[in-house]
Amino acid sequence: MTHPHILIAGGGIGGMALALTLHQIGVACTVLESVAELKPLGVGINLQPNAVRELGDLGIGTDALDRIGLPAREWALVGRNGQDIYAEPRGIGAGYHWPQYAVHRGQLQMMLYHTVLDRLGHDAVRTGARVLGYDQTADGVVAQVETAQGPERIAGTLLIAADGLHSRIRAQMYPAQPPVQWGGAILWRGVTRAKPIRSGSSFVGLGTHLHRIVFYPISHPGPDGLADINWIAEQTMDNSGGWDGDWNRRVTLDRFAHHFADWRFDWLDVPALIAGAPAVYEYPMIDRDPVPTWVDGRVALMGDAAHVMYPTGSNGASQAIIDARVIGACLLAHGVTPAALADYDARLCKPVSDLVLRNRGAGPFGLLNMVDARCGGVFDGIDAVIPPEERAAFMAGYKAAAGFAIERLNAAPPTIPPGARVT
Repeated sequence: MTHPHILIAGGGIGGMALALTLHQIGVACTVLESVAELKPLGVGINLQPNAVRELGDLGIGTDALDRIGLPAREWALVGRNGQDIYAEPRGIGAGYHWPQYAVHRGQLQMMLYHTVLDRLGHDAVRTGARVLGYDQTADGVVAQVETAQGPERIAGTLLIAADGLHSRIRAQMYPAQPPVQWGGAILWRGVTRAKPIRSGSSFVGLGTHLHRIVFYPISHPGPDGLADINWIAEQTMDNSGGWDGDWNRRVTLDRFAHHFADWRFDWLDVPALIAGAPAVYEYPMIDRDPVPTWVDGRVALMGDAAHVMYPTGSNGASQAIIDARVIGACLLAHGVTPAALADYDARLCKPVSDLVLRNRGAGPFGLLNMVDARCGGVFDGIDAVIPPEERAAFMAGYKAAAGFAIERLNAAPPTIPPGARVT
């Protein structure tokens, strides 16, 4: 092919971030998205400072992010008795050069999508086009695509799979891969209008490692003082029979509310928070076992197709954005070639696979496991259970593994240098 052209399977957060990155460095691309019409689906997610930095370098700054969320100021774990286990500032307040943001996932995806349309043109995104597999040639790759008009074969120089948990491209790479791994935790998720607590923008995990609720605001308060509070209620159960439900289904309160019926404190009424959501959705907490490589010649996996992980560390969307930016950096170094994908794989596959397993082991919520192991979850003062230095060291280790240790991130040069173009 005279002009390199990259095919992107999937128009989620990772796929759109990659399209914007490719446009930034002067590489043509087409996004092939399976759904006929993109809609702002999902609930709240967190964007870590490393991802916020990359969005800023794409020209999507805090003014834009403030329209779909707000900066997070605090991360806190609270025991079942209502006493703090650990709390720390986040974002700018923690010393980062960039904030951490709590945003609505669907609104972030749509913002990226419309930015792609504005910058690349409407022809850059084909909806209703599901990539089923691929064939490789000496100088390119051909995507096998299913459309409403029938099957198509679309040629490109490289193919990047951003097609999520049930990636057809990953399945072709690894036809004998094990099924999705479910550890026994079920999540119920909703958004309720309520008054923010603590700092006014705090991410709070309350409970134990087997039974907890996590909540944080994803909008600035209105004139009435109320904000959209994203919450995730979690209960771990026997998983010996495997998961037999849907991946994302709407459920009624009687499905799970009894697990939290007596969770009332003078600072929080959990039953009222749960009951205030207009809709509640049920998900299993799942991931996939890591694979030895994300690359097959001219084809690479990214985002959930590469490393779907438990949401315990709030890393999923952030890592997809980082994947996109690292792919761009590797293309700058090697051109639009398989060597660029091999470099991307060498940089990220092993450390991010390790992060998948760390999150499976509870991620930063591992502090709750430690509390349970040492005192059964009941304590008068946390310092007597886990000294402050030990708690701080535990969290520092997680941040380093997840790629957002403060000093390292603040000192790192831009992933994509300003004005850099693939030649």
